[in-house]
Amino acid sequence: MESCSENVKAVRRSKEEKKLLRKQIKASHTLLKHEGISTVSQPTKSLVVANGGLGNGVSREQLQDVLEEVGEVEILVMPPHKPYALVTYRSEVSAQRGHALNGRQLQRGDQIVTLYLSYVNTVDSELWGCVDLPPGLVLVEEFVSPEEEALLLDAIDWTSHDEDVTVQKVLKHRRVKHFGYEFRYDNNNVDKDKPLPGGLPQVCVPVLERCVRDRHTEVMPDQLTVNQYQSGQGIPPHVDTHSAFEDLILSLSLGAKTVMDFRHPEGRSVAVVLPRRSLLVMKGESRYLWTHGITPRKFDVVPACDPKSPAAVTSDLSNHSNLTLSRRGTRTSLTFRKVRRTPCDCGYPSACDSQQPPAPPSPPFLPRSQTDACRLEAEFVHRVYEEIACHFSSTRHSPWPRVCHFLSSLEPGSILADVGCGNGKYLGVNPDVIAVGCDRSSALVQICSERGFQAFVSDALNVPLRSDTCDACISIAVIHHLSTQKRRQAVVEELVRLLRPGGRALIYVWAVEQEYNKQKSKYLKETRQQGNATDAHNTAQDLSGNATDAHNTAQDLSGNATDSPAKLSVHTNRTAFTSQDLLVPWHLKGGGRGGSQAPAPSPVFHRYYHVFQKGELEELCVRVRGVAIQRSYHDQGNWCVILKKTGDR
Repeated sequence: MESCSENVKAVRRSKEEKKLLRKQIKASHTLLKHEGISTVSQPTKSLVVANGGLGNGVSREQLQDVLEEVGEVEILVMPPHKPYALVTYRSEVSAQRGHALNGRQLQRGDQIVTLYLSYVNTVDSELWGCVDLPPGLVLVEEFVSPEEEALLLDAIDWTSHDEDVTVQKVLKHRRVKHFGYEFRYDNNNVDKDKPLPGGLPQVCVPVLERCVRDRHTEVMPDQLTVNQYQSGQGIPPHVDTHSAFEDLILSLSLGAKTVMDFRHPEGRSVAVVLPRRSLLVMKGESRYLWTHGITPRKFDVVPACDPKSPAAVTSDLSNHSNLTLSRRGTRTSLTFRKVRRTPCDCGYPSACDSQQPPAPPSPPFLPRSQTDACRLEAEFVHRVYEEIACHFSSTRHSPWPRVCHFLSSLEPGSILADVGCGNGKYLGVNPDVIAVGCDRSSALVQICSERGFQAFVSDALNVPLRSDTCDACISIAVIHHLSTQKRRQAVVEELVRLLRPGGRALIYVWAVEQEYNKQKSKYLKETRQQGNATDAHNTAQDLSGNATDAHNTAQDLSGNATDSPAKLSVHTNRTAFTSQDLLVPWHLKGGGRGGSQAPAPSPVFHRYYHVFQKGELEELCVRVRGVAIQRSYHDQGNWCVILKKTGDR
């Protein structure tokens, strides 16, 4: 009986080993397919550790403790946001012991990750070169002492609301105080004729005098904005208004460190670690041209501190052999600026509001140029969704069944990109895929983050993901917000670029035909819905309140051309469409009260739409090379296609 029991155990161990081997091989194939990392069967000193990356939430310290159980680690490379790490041991014998860690499980919060290790030929720690900071950007570490930091933080009294001294506001993702002058977020500027009586806090004067003495600035700032960020909060990418402030901007980071992302208009980006008590100096190109922002998240990828020199901190994130995860704490930033008294004449007119032509007239017209299209979408799509994000999200909680069917058909481990993900309602439909979303609205991306989804701010026309990497893409109710055929086609081309050969894309756009096959869409069936409805008897109006002819667009639904440029009419909600290019009202829930008796009317925002006629979406897609239409259909007032990338580009 004893011998029989031992044989059963041996068979059981053999099955477990085979299962582990299959998963190891699958992990190797995934690394080759999506990361271009080739594994080898012969033992070497170097290993790739699948599931052991910063992208999995595994810290350098946690992984290094496991790897050093079996030998001395010479190099450990952990690329930011990647699901793997690369390790080189001092000897091949140690690497073989490390290879035996295959199947080792690590506790990551309330989840467990399993490591799969395979041999690779070499690990090149110099593979990623250093990244230069944006021109004009200077970071001074330990600019204030811990004692000065404590004094500055104590001076910011968040319980005080003395409007004679300061202006305090609680914004959607942070809280702010203004000293000297109020920065107004309604027009992104300051009222230069209304200084705040209190001036800057006296505790800041020694710090600013040191800035002058150390030649970081030649003039004393007269405006201070204090931002307090809790863990998981951030600020959207932006350029400080040129006409509001002079060239130089000084920013102190207190309480905790963070990572600030700088992006050039041409796409180059640099992530800069802002250590606690550091001073960031922005001038010239870095101040006027590059956007800067803080992605809302609870962990940052930062350089690991050297245990032999714990005070050493660097802003360089290009050295992937020395990165780890850092949990964000409560950070307070003090941003000092000098109010500008004359129009800005900087050398960056494309980003300068002082040097921009006048804004287009209102009501808007159908665009006749790329510039017109960008302005129209910025005003009647991007800005609107930033304003209505919370209310919009509260009405978008039920995923559409046929979209769910598409997502559920994806193979486990597939990479999915949701371009225009909104509040992320489709990112969690299939838990067996690796889903990432992007949206033009930073407020909606913040909601995705709060719901535990991976999402980032991006324009659908230029998604910062590698080509040929996604098994599937979805674009649900996005392309109809692009105001020219060229731009709508460009979004389809961007989706196809992201797909690997054989990958599929699902696209939904709003249809002109809200009644199809004698069936009314849900949009027409619903009468009055809070937040997105108008009285059915309202006539279409332009934005100045005047009644307009519903056919006054570039093309009416009979196909006849009208005068150009065409003025966009405002659609009457819950009625059939009478034109393809229009503005659809959104009544924001929770408007203010107009006196003690009756509530004031809710604010109304207008979103631009191009509604698609039957066959139009297919015609758009066939213009894109390297893709075939697998299926097209009508679903509850939307035209839909499923595309497959053929690889013939």
